[in-house]
Amino acid sequence: MRSCACRAGSRPRREPGAAGSLTPVLHAFVLIDAEPARIADLAQELADVDGVAEVYSVAGEADIVAIVRVRHHDELADVVTRRITALDGIVATRTLIAFQAFSRHDLEALWDLGGGGT
Repeated sequence: MRSCACRAGSRPRREPGAAGSLTPVLHAFVLIDAEPARIADLAQELADVDGVAEVYSVAGEADIVAIVRVRHHDELADVVTRRITALDGIVATRTLIAFQAFSRHDLEALWDLGGGGT
């Protein structure tokens, strides 16, 4: 069973840079092993951490997955190693950093040759 503790408005994809260029957002998935009695409260606490965009309680290799979205690698390091691990009840974390995002829309565009038929 999955539940989500999401913060409204915390999912920017890109933001304007200094010269009007777009600055990409870094995405990371933090797999969290937690003390069983703390999972529900911990998920809510994680959702309030700056830089954490979404939090899911999950079944499988981890108890909680936190999706982190930040602009710089040093921010990512701070969110994971200082803010997240400072919360009581976290036993261990594993962080996966996304290289590229794929969505159904992106994949359809990739295979669309622009032809109207066959």
